[in-house]
Amino acid sequence: MKIVILGDTHIPKRAKHFPKRLLAELKTADAIIHTGDFQTIDVYNELRVFAPVHGVIGNVDSEELQQVLPTSLLPTSLLLPFDDVTIGVVHGHGKGKTTEKRALLAFEHQQVDAVIFGHSHIPVHKQIGDITLFNPGSATDKRRQKQFSFGLLYIQKDTLHFEHVFYDSKD
Repeated sequence: MKIVILGDTHIPKRAKHFPKRLLAELKTADAIIHTGDFQTIDVYNELRVFAPVHGVIGNVDSEELQQVLPTSLLPTSLLLPFDDVTIGVVHGHGKGKTTEKRALLAFEHQQVDAVIFGHSHIPVHKQIGDITLFNPGSATDKRRQKQFSFGLLYIQKDTLHFEHVFYDSKD
């Protein structure tokens, strides 16, 4: 199973469309995980054309997005079972602690194999005990990062393989 992981797309504020590099991977995705900050309902709807979208609400998502989609489709946090693994997804915004720590705390009482989060626009891929912590960065708003990025996750039974895709142009 191939899952494309993205977040903090901020469309149309930071970009008008998905970059070509991201579109190439979306065309072959079995599922999509979005870590929040879609910004508008249009982004969610565009992603649904490619594969089922599993996402969470971010701190800048529009009222329209939150009103049109029920919280069952875009909750504040999400547990996703795939094969023999469970993935926690959260945007990661809030007060106190770092974004990474807030993401981990969101699932401290859950049995998860990985926690995927966004908010910081900083790509992260690290192991904390038995949990993989992953932030795809941003495909459209790199902020102070050298490159734009998103993630790929390949799942086979109980094995997770995460990787970042980095590129220079958001076109």
